[in-house]
Amino acid sequence: MNATTSVRAIVTGHTRGLGAALTQRLLTQGIAVLGVSRTGNQAFANQTGFEQVAVDLSNADRLTQFLAGDTLRNFMKDAQTVLLFNNAGMVQPIGPVETQDVAAIAQAVTLNVSAPLMLASAFAAASPDASDRRIVHISSGAARHPYSGWSIYCATKAALDHHARSVALDQNRALRICSVAPGVVDTNMQAEIRSSELEKFPMREKFEELKRDGKLSTPEESAGKLVDYVLSETFGAVATADVRELPQG
Repeated sequence: MNATTSVRAIVTGHTRGLGAALTQRLLTQGIAVLGVSRTGNQAFANQTGFEQVAVDLSNADRLTQFLAGDTLRNFMKDAQTVLLFNNAGMVQPIGPVETQDVAAIAQAVTLNVSAPLMLASAFAAASPDASDRRIVHISSGAARHPYSGWSIYCATKAALDHHARSVALDQNRALRICSVAPGVVDTNMQAEIRSSELEKFPMREKFEELKRDGKLSTPEESAGKLVDYVLSETFGAVATADVRELPQG
């Protein structure tokens, strides 16, 4: 697929890390971007094709109000191909189940699960004229492998994987979906993981070793692979994937 003005993308959590790298990659390829996050990103403010809206995605009521409006529909109007990158997420609360704050659990489930599922539904409904709609859930290896101390993060990312598998069974020819693990990316979330208390996250030393040995991917590297895959003809052939094993072309 050639990126043209007929391609538009929505990116959640576009203010930093992988979300910011995805936004920059898409804009560089001439794809208009609507960034959706709790705060704005002034680094993109003057770039052609960029719009942003402030929405607290961990607040279901606020997100519901936003989705009831016309912002998505107006942004995607006349586009032939529309993309949704459900990137925003959080790793907290970390620790054994008895130590997890119930309010933090609610916030994590809303941001990591409710928001992507709500956005996916609204996105599909708001783009009836698009002949090609593609939804990308940013998943994690934690969706497919359990980690001590990460029960909430693992469960919420696994939910995205299963949502993609189920939506794929709807067999909507104009809609493709894939839940993609981006690899271990050097972001603020990784720094947060490495600062976790060892008794709450026994695997911390593994992530410290990855950082020390230079085995973390940069956000730009992962964003490049993700965007290339999403724009490829093979996107959506499988419902779950790993960026390190993505078919290209």
